[in-house]
Amino acid sequence: MNVDNEDQDVEETNEDQDVEETNEDQDVEETDEDLESLKERALLIVDNVIKGATDTIIDQKKKEEAARAKYKIPNIQWVECKDFTIGKGLLQIEEYMRTWELHESWLHWTNYLSEEELQYSIRYHYRVRWSIPTCRKPIPRATACVYFILEISKVRPDTLPIEVYFMVETNKLIHRPGESRFKEKWLKDVIESKIGLMETIYF
Repeated sequence: MNVDNEDQDVEETNEDQDVEETNEDQDVEETDEDLESLKERALLIVDNVIKGATDTIIDQKKKEEAARAKYKIPNIQWVECKDFTIGKGLLQIEEYMRTWELHESWLHWTNYLSEEELQYSIRYHYRVRWSIPTCRKPIPRATACVYFILEISKVRPDTLPIEVYFMVETNKLIHRPGESRFKEKWLKDVIESKIGLMETIYF
């Protein structure tokens, strides 16, 4: 009788173990499935983040390119060093100034000033006087000058373009064509400051 009870207990124990092992296997399978699902979701999130960042960068680059195209600073093809003459320099200054956005009422005249020889280059100086004459005042009360320096290198290949710089009167800032956008306000400021100064002087 006791033997039968022991056999029955053993069988029940084995059944319980089988049930526990089955449950453990199911838990392992469910855990594996959960991990796979989490991995898939994580990869999806990463892909979306990368795609979003890439789209943002592309859009930003497009905006920057559009802005550069819209605000492109005008310039001209400057003459090569070997072909430079004082006359050509004057003509090229005139050509370059036509790229400036100025009101048609502005008039100017350009003249060559001097030559300056340095150790490694030769500089040619020009002056452009700007004013706005009117019917009532054909002789303007004041003018604003822009000074150009055209530089010919002695050491660089003579097939390279000349170097060009310009400065507005009373302003020490040096500008370069293609890098600085000329502003009409610069001329107005010079003329207004001169007129204001003259009005404080009594003869």
